Amino acid sequence: MKLYDVTQAPNPRRVRMFAAEKGIDLECVQVDMAKGEHKTPEFLQKNPSGKIPVLELDDGTCIGESVAICRYLEAIQPEPNLFGEAPVELAQVEMVHRQIELELFSQVGTSWVNGPVVGKLFAGRIEQIPAAKDKSDKLTHAFYERLNRQLAEAPYIAGDRFTIVDITTLIIVDFATAMVGLKPAEELENLWRWHALVSARPSASA
Repeated sequence: MKLYDVTQAPNPRRVRMFAAEKGIDLECVQVDMAKGEHKTPEFLQKNPSGKIPVLELDDGTCIGESVAICRYLEAIQPEPNLFGEAPVELAQVEMVHRQIELELFSQVGTSWVNGPVVGKLFAGRIEQIPAAKDKSDKLTHAFYERLNRQLAEAPYIAGDRFTIVDITTLIIVDFATAMVGLKPAEELENLWRWHALVSARPSASA
C-alpha cells in the first residue's frame, strides 16, 4: 500500500502513527504541495478533493481523508483496537474524536490559514483575515484549558486507554506548537503529562 504523504502536515502524520500502532508498513510517497502536485490531473484521479493523505491499495483503489484511511486500517488489522470495542466505548471514542476535530482542529486550521507561514508561502493567493485568527487563537487556548481539566480525571483523552483520539490530539498539538505559534501554556500540567506519555510511544516518531 502507498501513502501519498507530506511529512510536516498533521493529517498524514495521523495515518503514519495509526499504521505504526497497528504494525502496518506503508510505502510513503512525498507530494510537493508547494509545487501543486496535489492538484495535477493525475493526482485528482486518485482524490478529486486534491487533499493529502491518500492511501492507494495494491489494486489501485484510493482512499482519501485520514480518518477514513484509519478506519480501513482498523478493519484489516483489528488489533490493537483504536476506535473502541463495546458499543458504549465506540460511541464515547467517536464523540470525543468529533469534539477534538470540530472544536480544536478546526480552530488551529483557521489560525494556520490566516497566519504568517501561509501568508508567506501563498502570498497573493489567499485572502487572510486577521480577526479570524485572533478569535481562533483564543478558542484554541480555551480548548487546551478544557483538555487540561479533562485529563485531571483520566490518563487519556477519551478515557482509561490509548485510542485514535490521542493520536489526533497529539498531531494537532504538535502542529499547532511547531507551525502555528499555538503552544499550550506551561501551567497546563495535566495536558503536558499526557503529551509526554503519548509522545513516548514509538509510533509518535513514525
